[in-house]
Amino acid sequence: MFQDSIFLKSLWVTFKFVFIAVLINIVITLLIASAIQRISIPWLKNGFRTIFFLPTIAPLAGTAIVWNTMFNYNDGLFNMILAKLNMAPIQWLSDPHYALYSVIMMTLWADIGYNIVLLIAGLDSIPDMYYEAATLEGAGRWHVFLHITLPLLRRTTLFVSITTVVSYFQAFPQFQIMTKGGPFNETRVLSLQIYEQAFSSSNMGYASAMATVFLMIILLVTLLQLRWGRTQWEH
Repeated sequence: MFQDSIFLKSLWVTFKFVFIAVLINIVITLLIASAIQRISIPWLKNGFRTIFFLPTIAPLAGTAIVWNTMFNYNDGLFNMILAKLNMAPIQWLSDPHYALYSVIMMTLWADIGYNIVLLIAGLDSIPDMYYEAATLEGAGRWHVFLHITLPLLRRTTLFVSITTVVSYFQAFPQFQIMTKGGPFNETRVLSLQIYEQAFSSSNMGYASAMATVFLMIILLVTLLQLRWGRTQWEH
């Protein structure tokens, strides 16, 4: 297995995809959740929360098909926008430099609503007395966010990061529909490689071996996250 260049490539692509997508996901969802949580009008706050959550309801395969059309080189939405800006069109899913990032963009759009709802719930659970005390002490908005919000949101962030990492490690439909692992295996994640070995090449033994290694990797990453994210406080 570890002499198989395609397996090693798919392992690298998987880690690259998970690292970039999870990092951007956590940052974006935390910023959006913080902004929504500050809205004082209940119906407006619920409206924004619903709008961001709606994409998570759609089947991922259907979302991938829609985004595949939007990424079309000749008449896709994104290249139409570039043409309006007098910029050259981009081979979003055929260029090795853009393919993986295009799939990441689609994955984030389809997935961030779930984490936004969880983080808003975590923010709502933080007692107001901490913010009131910080305001009385003259703390700025950045210091409040850095020294109160982030530490007290650590458990929610840990849960969000673990579920997102596990979910992104298992990402499959968007890669199968949008790129099928191309171009030049730049989007061949391990789940896609396991699927093709098992069902396209009928190599069940090799696919099972890769799936076992995949399971151990996810287990190890999850244990490390639990270890590093452990907290001892209550509020």
